[in-house]
Amino acid sequence: MTTPRPCSIAAALSVIGEKYSLLVLREVLFGVRRFNDMARNIGAPRDVLTARLNRLVEAGVLDKVRYSERPPRHEYHLTEAGRELQGVLLTLGQWGDRHLAERPPVIFEHSCGADFEAAVVCRACGTEVAPDSFVGARFQVEGWGPAGLAE
Repeated sequence: MTTPRPCSIAAALSVIGEKYSLLVLREVLFGVRRFNDMARNIGAPRDVLTARLNRLVEAGVLDKVRYSERPPRHEYHLTEAGRELQGVLLTLGQWGDRHLAERPPVIFEHSCGADFEAAVVCRACGTEVAPDSFVGARFQVEGWGPAGLAE
């Protein structure tokens, strides 16, 4: 049996890697927190949407908060872990705007007044990250390197 590479990307995708999970997060970031509103905006089958919401709550990305006792109704709020995904969604959306859309369906205005444009920068030096800006990687799991599992 082949051992897959230990990977935080794979772990993250197990939580948010399904299309409807990302669209749920988009809706909550837009301020849409109720099931019926999400179902309308996302277009997911209700059972699928329920499963995705339950998975995001279970994973600690969303909190389920009751807003009505009779009938019982809930809203979904981002946890700290969920709020940290905002940059991922903004960057993914910007990629889609550049490569898949005739024109961006949404333009965000930043608090500085400019149209927001996402950039990944090194926290230490402030330089924007480019594919050729990495000079190495330190693999933290014993036996693993750039080519995979050492034999």
